[in-house]
Amino acid sequence: MTTPKKGSSGRSYRGDAGVTITPKKSRGRTESSRRWIQRQLNDPFVAEAKARGFRSRAALKLEQMDQKNKIIKPHDAVLDLGCAPGGWLQYASQKIGLTQGHGRLVGIDLLDTDPVPGADILKGDINDDAMMRELIRLLGGKADVVLSDMAADTTGHRATDHLRTTALLDIALDMACRVLNPGGVFLAKCFRGGAEKDALDLMRRDFAIVKHVKPAASRQESVESYVLASGYRGTNISDDDTNAGGMR
Repeated sequence: MTTPKKGSSGRSYRGDAGVTITPKKSRGRTESSRRWIQRQLNDPFVAEAKARGFRSRAALKLEQMDQKNKIIKPHDAVLDLGCAPGGWLQYASQKIGLTQGHGRLVGIDLLDTDPVPGADILKGDINDDAMMRELIRLLGGKADVVLSDMAADTTGHRATDHLRTTALLDIALDMACRVLNPGGVFLAKCFRGGAEKDALDLMRRDFAIVKHVKPAASRQESVESYVLASGYRGTNISDDDTNAGGMR
């Protein structure tokens, strides 16, 4: 009988410790694809996420960062950029008490995202002004927390991947500065490499505290990191700009 193990939040889940699973070779599957599948099969965070009903291990990343930094509070209005497949929406919903009628939760992605009870989920591009206005309407005008797990599809060329993901960080930051309430929080994926300096400088200007965070559920060999900016000063975009959906 398998002994329950403690997950990232201290809860129990079941898994087979010490057993390495090797995927069967499939015709047409590349070696890199087989390595990815093997890593997924043997990742304890993937097992924990599945056991707890989360759609992805990314939910555990958000949980770990939230538990340490107190990002999301009950009754908050939360905007999730790049929300598919919905793991962050699931965790945020639980934290704000959405199913009990508390808070607001809005997500957007270019991909389809299965419904999360009580959440408003849009399929589209946040660069589209009409889509941006709809996000703001669904939020009721303002958010307490803006989350972004957006990352560009990787090319295998680290410098290119860094630039593409930094461009998404810039877009997410612009959106955060439109909708955050004073004192609000912004959490976004941020690959370090130099190109993100301008975005970090803007955050340091407009937020009280800015720091890099890397949850345990992020693979240590990965370049993945997150930037957490808290205490939004609410000074760089006027209410007229926000209501109009105008760019900075």
